[in-house]
Amino acid sequence: MTQREQADGPATDEPAYEPDPRRWRVLAVSLVVGFMSLLDVTIVNVAVPSIRASLETSAATIQWVVSGYALAFGMTLVAGGRLGDAHGRRRMMTIGLIGFIVSSAAVGLAPNAAAIVVARLAQGASAGLLTPQNSGLIQQLFRGEERGRAFGMFGFTVAVASATGPLIGGALIGLLGEENGWRSLFLINVPIGLVALVLIRRLVPDNHAGTAGADATERDTRVDLPGALLLGVTVLSVLYPLISLEAGAGLPLLLLLAFPPLAWAFVRWEVRTVRLERPPLLDVSLLRGLPGYANGLLVGTLYFTGFTGIFLVLSVHLQDGEGFSPLQAALLMTPFAVGAATTSPLAGRLVGRIGRRVTLLALSVMMTGTALAAWLVTSPSDSLWWTLAPAMFLAGVGGGGVISPNFTLTLAEVPPRMGGAAGGALQTGQRIGSALGAALLMTVYQAVSSVASAPVAARSALLAALAVLAVALAAAVRSWRLGD
Repeated sequence: MTQREQADGPATDEPAYEPDPRRWRVLAVSLVVGFMSLLDVTIVNVAVPSIRASLETSAATIQWVVSGYALAFGMTLVAGGRLGDAHGRRRMMTIGLIGFIVSSAAVGLAPNAAAIVVARLAQGASAGLLTPQNSGLIQQLFRGEERGRAFGMFGFTVAVASATGPLIGGALIGLLGEENGWRSLFLINVPIGLVALVLIRRLVPDNHAGTAGADATERDTRVDLPGALLLGVTVLSVLYPLISLEAGAGLPLLLLLAFPPLAWAFVRWEVRTVRLERPPLLDVSLLRGLPGYANGLLVGTLYFTGFTGIFLVLSVHLQDGEGFSPLQAALLMTPFAVGAATTSPLAGRLVGRIGRRVTLLALSVMMTGTALAAWLVTSPSDSLWWTLAPAMFLAGVGGGGVISPNFTLTLAEVPPRMGGAAGGALQTGQRIGSALGAALLMTVYQAVSSVASAPVAARSALLAALAVLAVALAAAVRSWRLGD
């Protein structure tokens, strides 16, 4: 199959594609919403000391301000995508954004830590409804090289939101002070979200079930609630132990033993659901029938395992080991975002021409930047601005070329009617990879720092990230050789 055929997807019984003249404006609105939800994964990291001091609570409790969001986010992504496929992306974006605005206000105005944790769980669940609509809309509104460009902008959004969260958080806290600055990180979502809500209602089209060419399964808007519950518990069995390990608690790791039987039960339930001609939460035949989807899911999960933990380790190391302020630490990592912003749109344009080779090249460049960062992180503190910063920029140049091509190639053959659920599953893999990477790299950093200096510990953690990225590269090579 040619790359152009991959980008367009295989012949299906989908209705004939007619370009929506508003599609680029719709994309812009959806990416603003996506940026908000992804930003809240990392922006809170720099606010943890301020929240703890302001509310006089324990470190264990405050950890759930960070982790509760990621947990609820990861558990609801696939269900949110399926709801968008079945009941309309505009409707689910509206519901999700209203929930996100209300919960953001609740966090910003919370009188105590318990209220913040509950509001963050609601905020994460709302983000899980919002985020998969982005990939679903791109599948619905774009074809061919335009889809690659659209996913390029989506990859740009993911990379920049992940990298600039600590910078924006540090800047707001520095500007408004520790007492009120952390609240502004959440309250700022309210005016932005209200504007986005108006634009969603005006611009975003609905994907009506039962359009011409749809089969009986497509017209069935029922949602597989037992499947959603099974998948939610399955994701919980992975994310909760990893998040707890990151917070210093090892006992919940026993919950990982439940993952294989729960995953098996979910797959068997979905197979049974399809056999009974009911709409599945996620058609697991995608993993068998579309090798490109399974391969892309693996590449994306491995990449986020190696990529996300780098920011957490460097943020901790620069502040605790080198004495940087939160804003200084964020500024030193900003070159990654600049590099990613440079290459994400370009990679989106190139993927339709050279396919998986974009990912291979980008991963190689990112690994080179990460290796340089591991070598240079032991430089004297005052020299890190001109040693570590360029290495982070190079890593960002590579990182910007991974996310969008992988989305494009992974979802290339997925019918648009399943784009939300399939995209949600891809992003669930990314959330699991992020939690695994954060736990892995922080464990390495803390273990090495107990017997060696902080710079050596940071180097060891970056080398662990490099090893994971090497596995991601091997998976991408395998995918390329198989003709994905």
